[in-house]
Amino acid sequence: MDGGKPRTVCCIGDVHGYISKLQSLWSNLEARIPPSDFDSALIIFLGDYCDRGPDTRRVIDFLISLPTRYPRQKHVFLAGNHDFAFAAFVGAIPPPPDGSDFRDGWKEYEMSEEREGWYRGEGYERMHLQGRRWAGKITVRFNTVKGTEYKGSIYDAGPTFESYGVPHGSADLVRAVPEEHKKFLADLVWVHEEDNVCIKTPDGIKSCRLIAVHAGLLKEKKVEEQLRSLKAKDTQIPKVEALSGRKTVWDMPEELTNPPTIVVSGHHGKLHIDGLRLIIDEGGGLENNPVAAIILPSLTIVRDTDDLVKQ
Repeated sequence: MDGGKPRTVCCIGDVHGYISKLQSLWSNLEARIPPSDFDSALIIFLGDYCDRGPDTRRVIDFLISLPTRYPRQKHVFLAGNHDFAFAAFVGAIPPPPDGSDFRDGWKEYEMSEEREGWYRGEGYERMHLQGRRWAGKITVRFNTVKGTEYKGSIYDAGPTFESYGVPHGSADLVRAVPEEHKKFLADLVWVHEEDNVCIKTPDGIKSCRLIAVHAGLLKEKKVEEQLRSLKAKDTQIPKVEALSGRKTVWDMPEELTNPPTIVVSGHHGKLHIDGLRLIIDEGGGLENNPVAAIILPSLTIVRDTDDLVKQ
């Protein structure tokens, strides 16, 4: 709150390599929000900046430029499951905190290795499972869930490789990705907490705690235990549910109802607002779908396709 006025918070859904959508969405947010509020806003990007779309490299350049271009804003960049896998491939994640090897996490999922065509090129022996899946060459062509053809791997990582000028699955990507981009990937947070975020409710504007996490939190596990693990970036875990889960993390843990806590995510390919559970991912990385954002406290939805900028 600034002099009794709630701070503007913008939560931006999955971009998935579409620079033109990101630029249009940003322009629309700038047009919708009063300049003084926009210049001091908290901007939370909900993750998945890479894959599917053609311009991952330019998307990351855009994100890296924001703190310099808008120095009074606060920017939070969450890791999505795609970003984590990208980071794992280029060596931008920390080693397991317990001293174990990444390969210890392969066994649980090895029944999928042949179908998913896990990466077996240079450096694979010391790679996290998700890095191998990300750079692999999937043996089936069609994604029946999305109704689209796979783009290289189960993560649709082919366009990311190409945006850096190398073919999908090439170890040359490690050398092609600039150090500044590797640092951006390494610095992505797995969860963000913010106090005193205001949101419109049927009973008026309420001030709440906010937790932002790419996919969500598990219902059956203590929230503080989950937050500790996410803040520690425990890379021993081969599949982090908070970044990649679906049904397991869709709903809010009951313990977050008192005191009331906003939980905001992307990831799910849907726009879903149910009380304080916000899921903002209208695009799902599909070419013809919009990239969306939500503005708090008003719960206003802004899309890249909105015609808000005066010509």
